[in-house]
Amino acid sequence: MNDEAEDSSLFDVFREEVRQGLAAIAASLPDLNSPEAGPAWTTVLEAARAIRGAARIVGVDAAATLAAGIEECGSKLLNQSTGWNDRVRDSLRQTTDILGGLVDLKEAQVADWGARQESAIVAALAGLRPEPALAKASPPAPVEPVPVLAEPSPVSFSAMPFSLFDLFRDEVRSHANALSNGILELENDVANPQRIEPLMRAAHSIKGSARIVSIDLAVELAHVMEDVFVAAQKGKILLRPADIDVFLAATDVFASLAEITESGIAGWTAARQASVKPLKETLAAILKGESPVAVATKPATTATVPVTPPPAVVPVAVGKPPEPVAADRPTDEPVVRVTAARLNRLMGLAGESLVQARWLQPFAASLIRLKKQQDILGETIDVLAERISVGDRPDTLTRLIEEARKQLGECHQTVSGRIGEFEDRAASADDLNSRLYREVIASRMRPFADGTQSFPRLVRDMARTLGKQVRLDILGQSTDVDRDILEKLESPLNHMIRNSVDHGMETPEERRAAGKPEGGVIRLEARHRSGTLAITVTDDGRGIDPERVRRKIVDRGMVPPEMAGSLSEAELLEFLFLPGFSTASAVSEYSGRGVGLDVVQEMIRTVGGTVRITTRFGQGTTFHLQLPITLSVVRAVLVVIGGDSYAFPHNRIDRLLRIPVSDVRSLENRQYVAIDGHNIGLVLAAQILDLGNQSRSNETLSVILLSDSTGQYGLIVDSFTGEQDLVVRPLDPRLGKVPNIAAAAILDDGLPVLIADVEDMIRSMDSFIQTGNVLRLSRRDTAAGAGPSRGNVLVVDDSATVREVEKQLLRQMGLQVTLANDGQDGWNKLRTGDYDLVVTDIDMPRMTGLELLRLIRTDSQFRNIPVIVVSYKDRDEDRQRGIDLGANFYLMKSSFHDNTFVRAVQSLLVRQ
Repeated sequence: MNDEAEDSSLFDVFREEVRQGLAAIAASLPDLNSPEAGPAWTTVLEAARAIRGAARIVGVDAAATLAAGIEECGSKLLNQSTGWNDRVRDSLRQTTDILGGLVDLKEAQVADWGARQESAIVAALAGLRPEPALAKASPPAPVEPVPVLAEPSPVSFSAMPFSLFDLFRDEVRSHANALSNGILELENDVANPQRIEPLMRAAHSIKGSARIVSIDLAVELAHVMEDVFVAAQKGKILLRPADIDVFLAATDVFASLAEITESGIAGWTAARQASVKPLKETLAAILKGESPVAVATKPATTATVPVTPPPAVVPVAVGKPPEPVAADRPTDEPVVRVTAARLNRLMGLAGESLVQARWLQPFAASLIRLKKQQDILGETIDVLAERISVGDRPDTLTRLIEEARKQLGECHQTVSGRIGEFEDRAASADDLNSRLYREVIASRMRPFADGTQSFPRLVRDMARTLGKQVRLDILGQSTDVDRDILEKLESPLNHMIRNSVDHGMETPEERRAAGKPEGGVIRLEARHRSGTLAITVTDDGRGIDPERVRRKIVDRGMVPPEMAGSLSEAELLEFLFLPGFSTASAVSEYSGRGVGLDVVQEMIRTVGGTVRITTRFGQGTTFHLQLPITLSVVRAVLVVIGGDSYAFPHNRIDRLLRIPVSDVRSLENRQYVAIDGHNIGLVLAAQILDLGNQSRSNETLSVILLSDSTGQYGLIVDSFTGEQDLVVRPLDPRLGKVPNIAAAAILDDGLPVLIADVEDMIRSMDSFIQTGNVLRLSRRDTAAGAGPSRGNVLVVDDSATVREVEKQLLRQMGLQVTLANDGQDGWNKLRTGDYDLVVTDIDMPRMTGLELLRLIRTDSQFRNIPVIVVSYKDRDEDRQRGIDLGANFYLMKSSFHDNTFVRAVQSLLVRQ
């Protein structure tokens, strides 16, 4: 055996000894603070001594130093020459964590392990030197002296790819969520010691983690909080409902730690010093059994309580040395947490895939042999044909024919065998790829509970502020949800829950008068249904009065009284999703501003979902959300438009129809078809996608029905080609926003396909329907040399008031006016009509006026159209930016009053 193999074997023995020693120490830790701790400390000393001796044999001096520190500490405590405390316990755990990093190291990685861990080792050794006990028994047993490396200093985390501070933030986020939810449960059962146990553990864990990263203020607060829970669990004090506010205030302090960076520790400490001091004093008073001093707390609506506790992840030892990382490693790259079990399954599937791939090379070699056999067969047939042509003897021809048959038989046998083998392998590969694909998709999923952590606190604080009694029940917490959807759901669910507490729930007095229990219940439920994610938010409150909504829309002039009287309840409830609409009679901290449900609807639609309301006046209201289970895969209908394939998300399609051309009607130069008693406007998809006129010889139209809150539309495509699950691939960001297209995918045959942006397409369809005959006429392109009509103006502004003012001024000048409510809508309308002037605002949703201006000036078809920017922004830099992008005029909205706007329009549109 050579030296290298011998060393490797020795190091393996050392690692196994470290593993066994640490296991023995870990098993003894719970008993070290008991009155009969002697046997446990003896076990710890023996394990530390074994690790120290083994470390010296293999030359790992840092490990020997740590083990000697454990020995010294244990000897002093065993002989009662020093006292046991939390600092010693935490340091002992930190020391074993550092030593645990050796278990997974290779011998070549040990050389710089001690250097990398030096600061952590110093901190651990310092904590292992306990303070002298008040009464010393006997002198400590002699142990080998511990080398002093340096005075303890704060740990540096910046050198690690995933720093110790990052681990601390994840841990404190998880424990703060556990504290928040546990404290809310404790509020209704303060005398239950079983509810106190997890709170004590969470506070203790925060204390230990904060001590490791040297955040003393958090250590002190967690320590006194832990003492309170310990005293309550042992029955020394009785907790009262008034104490809950104090606990929640302390939890908010811990939660804020999860939002800071390493460089912000000093600033956080300075900012929190004044507020933490009275918190500690109040907790100390609770510990003495005194009434707590009132502590000002912010409601959960503004508290920075995190909503995403991390799931179980692959264990990472604190003492494990990081791998070298390139200096230019991106720091803002999103990180996906994957459980250890799921990672193991992915690795297993990847191994199977590798084995499958290795079969391909021998298979290719067999095909090469088959090709050679076919070449020989071909040569034999050529010789046979030549012999026949020259009239060779029959026996020669017979021999050649038999040879050809032999070669043919060998080819047939090879092909038959390989076809069977290929079919088996193909089925196996399909199963493997399906399992791998499902596992990868599952790795994107998170339980619904991860996105609902802050809601119980939100409901509790709002209810207390409003003088109501409300409980939140969350069902389906284990339902898997795509992490991207879960992140986007937080704000809509927050809005709906706030609405339920503020608008829906009555006060206890009102509920008693209505024959209801004083406490109301909000139920948040998530479940999978028919391949979609269904979420409901239900309350048992007062419900929505449809007559009040009816009066509100009439008072605001949204519909005439006679029309409002004929609206159904479902149609009335749709008004609640309009921007600026609110049924609140007064503006409060939580409602009345008309901002909320329109944002909810917009956010739900961005992920391809829908939202609707059902209500029973006096009994309660339910919000129904239907969303895709994942954004990474979409079930799509494939169609052909202009000879190319396009995909439409299945959940955004109302119906697929085949309509005879004879059923198409025309009204005021607009084409429509009657479906179920409703007139549906029709638009050619080729026009929407700017593919030019497409000749149509079929007598039947293939139509996709699409809809949004504004109406239903029919999109005419060349043909339907089927349905398929597509893996969504985002477009290159350098392309910017591609009109009417959301993403791309690869079909089963390897060809690319574009996925339609249905929201954008519906807006474009509305523009075409408003501008002319879409079946026989494409949009008019300005011919070269042709003069403009000198009278059509496109007004783009998100304010209905400003649009109306500009429209009236322009019409008084004899101009035709088309309105657009934001930059994207304006760009769609510009592409579907002939305009001689564009008037645009700057600040608009979806696409700003400056972005619209940039598109106009970079498009060869529109770059010569004059543009007037009208904005509230009057800074010189804003004005200069607009002029630099090509605006002909940059005006303030005050220009409507002094004819500046009119003069600017006249100067750009000189009548001929």
